[in-house]
Amino acid sequence: MKTRQVLLAARPTGWPRPDDFAVAEAELPEPADGRILVRNVFMSVDPYMRGRMNAGKSYVPPFQVGEPLTGGAIGEVLESKAPGFAPGDLVLHDFGWREHAVLDAAAARKVPRIPGVSPSAYLGVLGMPGLTAYVGLLDIAGMKEGDVVFVSAAAGAVGSLAGQLARLKGASRVIGSVGSDEKVAHVTGELGFDAAFNYRRGPVRDLLKEAAPDGIDVYFDNVGADHLEAAIAALRPYGRVAMCGAIAVYNATEPPPGPRNLVQAIGKRLTLRGFIVSDHYDRFPAFLDEVGPLVRDGKIVHRETVAEGLDQAPEAFLAMLRGENIGKMIVRL
Repeated sequence: MKTRQVLLAARPTGWPRPDDFAVAEAELPEPADGRILVRNVFMSVDPYMRGRMNAGKSYVPPFQVGEPLTGGAIGEVLESKAPGFAPGDLVLHDFGWREHAVLDAAAARKVPRIPGVSPSAYLGVLGMPGLTAYVGLLDIAGMKEGDVVFVSAAAGAVGSLAGQLARLKGASRVIGSVGSDEKVAHVTGELGFDAAFNYRRGPVRDLLKEAAPDGIDVYFDNVGADHLEAAIAALRPYGRVAMCGAIAVYNATEPPPGPRNLVQAIGKRLTLRGFIVSDHYDRFPAFLDEVGPLVRDGKIVHRETVAEGLDQAPEAFLAMLRGENIGKMIVRL
């Protein structure tokens, strides 16, 4: 059968452009033994994908020019030549950026249909971004009851869950940084953060000091640069930082100027720890056992920004990098 997929047409320099992508038709083989044919229903666009568009060495291999992109997707099995999979099964896999995929059954994971919850949740609050928030907050930062927690990119897929989990785990105060006044209202209203600020309204260091005059204990870092510098200044002795992402510098053509106050980590005895969620997939069962019921029962709020159709996938990716989404950016196929 024929399908369509998105290719990396050129490696971006700085901010990606629409012509760095191309939509092309492809011929799919019949699934051989041990393989399944999947019709993708939703696909994910995520900040880490920007790094894979560069040629440099990283913790994951780069995308290849002229080849289809990959990423998280949720789909329905149409045909199976693998035991344990049947037509109609819902599966999570990494062959996104295309309408159909033939893949090894070992590369797919069956997921249950949860009444009242869209399958797209497995790409966000119940998927890789959700696990990232869970592991980063609890395992990497070691958040404890009574901590003051600061989360950057707090209206995004990872940050929104990290802040809600901190609140549910007994944080004494949860503060978020976002990029618009609309997001401030969302984070402090729907998500229940104690405070939030629009980082475009002034120096992040000043805005954070106003929101947390007595300092912070934990910083969940999705942004880096000036946000990390501000957090180091605000952290109290023995504070912890989960270094998850640095979206402020993903499209930079010059190295960022900061953080310029890293020396404070010595005197304050801070812990700054980077992590990659793929090293922690053993935590997925515990994560789903704890967070799944919270989502089902409405105790965790999650929003999605949905783009329609494969042709809109590149623009959805660019919009996500510009911070135009609230919650998880999803493409419905």
